Amino acid sequence: MSELVTGEAVALELRPARLPSRALAVLLDLAVAVAVYVAVTVALVASTASLDMAAQTALSIAAFVLVLVGGPIAVETLSHGRSLGKMACGLRVVRDDGGPIRFRHSLVRGLIGVIEILMTFGVVACVASLVSARGRRLGDVFAGTLVVRERVPVSPAGFVPPPPPWLAGRFAGLDLSAVPDDLWLAVRQYLTRMGELDPRVGWAMSERLAADVAARTGAPVPPEVPPAAYLAAVMRERQVREARRAFGGGPAAGWPAAGTPLTPPSPASSVTPPVRPPALPPEVPPVVPPVVPPTPPPHGERPQVPREAPSDGRTGTGFVPPA
Repeated sequence: MSELVTGEAVALELRPARLPSRALAVLLDLAVAVAVYVAVTVALVASTASLDMAAQTALSIAAFVLVLVGGPIAVETLSHGRSLGKMACGLRVVRDDGGPIRFRHSLVRGLIGVIEILMTFGVVACVASLVSARGRRLGDVFAGTLVVRERVPVSPAGFVPPPPPWLAGRFAGLDLSAVPDDLWLAVRQYLTRMGELDPRVGWAMSERLAADVAARTGAPVPPEVPPAAYLAAVMRERQVREARRAFGGGPAAGWPAAGTPLTPPSPASSVTPPVRPPALPPEVPPVVPPVVPPTPPPHGERPQVPREAPSDGRTGTGFVPPA
């Protein structure tokens, strides 16, 4: 890593490109430039066959300067430090303060590159890159530039390892309000990168951070708890409190508070007795009046048929239709 400080006093961590990747990028750029130069030269020879030798020589020199010198300068200026070879290798040319390069930077690098790359076949550029701490050649030193790597492998940064299970809820009563934010940031950075540190250096750093946190909370670190595990448990307790404060200021309804052991409900309390329906009164049979048989008429008389009044209100005529 190369730490650069910008004009705003911001430290930038950049990965300088080393000699193998830079040499491969230069070879790719030279291959493309030579192919273009050969094509341009063939076209000039075919089109200027009628000119004299002096004119052909002048055109050849102009083509050499424009293609092999002006071409890389124009490409780096327009692409902000990314030529074809650098694009293929994942490199970029930046200023010493980390900003994008401009035309003057590309011009200085291109003019000095003619001497240290083309005229000396890259020997001077290789020696200067090996001697420099950041892998810079003479063109980078005079132009104030640096070739850095853009394709950096993604590291699993930002993952805070969980505390051991036997420490869950042990520090629920600590007062964490006096711990400043910069100390929390230092603890988080240590926990996310403690696997990359030397074991002795990491142990010393964890002891110092644990002592600082314990001094702010007013409770000493338990002697049987390792400093790294103590920091992970305290960080997890802080995350739990922040989540509880963000989602309603307390545990949700139906959920126990932090640190309360979960006990399953007893079978007697979880089973609800069935509800019996109310008893209905006994069914009373309906009262059926007795059937009385009709009285037979006297001998020799016709049965009397009751007359019904018509529905339209007219008087009856006494006529009975036959059965």
